[in-house]
Amino acid sequence: MISALTFAKSIIPDVKLAGEAIMEIYNQQSKFQIKEDGSPVTMADLEAERILLSALKRSRGDITVISEENAESHFLEPPETFFLVDPLDGTKEFLKADGSGSFTVNIGLIRHGYPEMGVILAPALNRLFIGARDEGAFELINNSFQPLVPRKLTAEGRIAVASSSHRDTKTDNWLSSNDVTRTIRAGSSLKFCFLASGKADFYPRFGPTMEWDTAAGDAILRAAGGMTYSIDNIVFEYGKKDYKNPGFIAKAQR
Repeated sequence: MISALTFAKSIIPDVKLAGEAIMEIYNQQSKFQIKEDGSPVTMADLEAERILLSALKRSRGDITVISEENAESHFLEPPETFFLVDPLDGTKEFLKADGSGSFTVNIGLIRHGYPEMGVILAPALNRLFIGARDEGAFELINNSFQPLVPRKLTAEGRIAVASSSHRDTKTDNWLSSNDVTRTIRAGSSLKFCFLASGKADFYPRFGPTMEWDTAAGDAILRAAGGMTYSIDNIVFEYGKKDYKNPGFIAKAQR
């Protein structure tokens, strides 16, 4: 049986194919619809999901997939091992078409509640991150996998990354009480990658998220040496009711 990291590398071509489909639609200024939960969905979400689900079925058809755009999968009881897929994380950033490129393709693998493996592609930025438990986290740069190294936390100069679209008062209060002196705004799962790659120390999130929003990034962060905790400082787990996340604090250092 291949390792989780080897599997992550094996699906990179499919993830890049999904990214190409997203960018083709992005460059055409896509129209969108509003789902029942009030969030937008575009043809890019749907086409990327089709590519990713087909790839996972072909390579690991024995593992259940819970994906954002497959509403029926949201009612499945989480098995011991399952994939969490967000074909286009940061749809609001995608629709802005402002050149920031802050949207991603996410695949996370959960085993016994723990994010075992993650793959994240930011297609507009041509950046790809992977990570697996006990095997490390990496960014693919010039066809070479470069290790991700988080920052060492110091008493001064603390940096946090916060959502571009979901900033709230609770987040501001947390930043102030934890002596954060600088905040980087970013969308999508790139926030986890910023922690894993040494650009920030914390990612506090008090607003609602779903497990497919966070699993891939959380896996990469943990593989790099960081950790994600619930607000009451308990290690974050997956397979929760309706796959909904409570608030959390992601940290570059455990």
